[in-house]
Amino acid sequence: MTVDLAEELSVEAVTTAARPADWREAVRLAGDGLVASGATTDAYTDEMIAAVDELGPYIVIAPGLALAHSRPSPAVSRTGLSWVGLAEPVAFGHKTNDPVDLVIGLAALDHDGHIEVMSALAGVLADDEGLARLRAATTPDEVLATLHELAVAAA
Repeated sequence: MTVDLAEELSVEAVTTAARPADWREAVRLAGDGLVASGATTDAYTDEMIAAVDELGPYIVIAPGLALAHSRPSPAVSRTGLSWVGLAEPVAFGHKTNDPVDLVIGLAALDHDGHIEVMSALAGVLADDEGLARLRAATTPDEVLATLHELAVAAA
């Protein structure tokens, strides 16, 4: 059974048309969504930013897409997702996948607990038409409705 990402995201965890000044602020917005949904504390947001500072822009996993995350930690209370669409793309410093216009935040309690969510996310990201619709969404409700439609179509 395919996970419906719309059920994994709360409306508080979705931001559209954000205008961060830089990648750190973009990741902070993803962290704010995780905090607002109750999945993490602000400490996890700091951990996500520190991971990029230490390891480089490894979170930029595809053209225009960053998957902001860190290791499981005490700052995570449950597996969670956040979604941040950017009005203007932001450079993360990745050689081939910059600039980024979509930041998805991911928090996991352990190394295995988020596998189904990641599988569903991979399906969405592989659907060029669906991803284009998601990138064009102007409200959190539109993002959630589109994600739900994509899950129903994949089922």
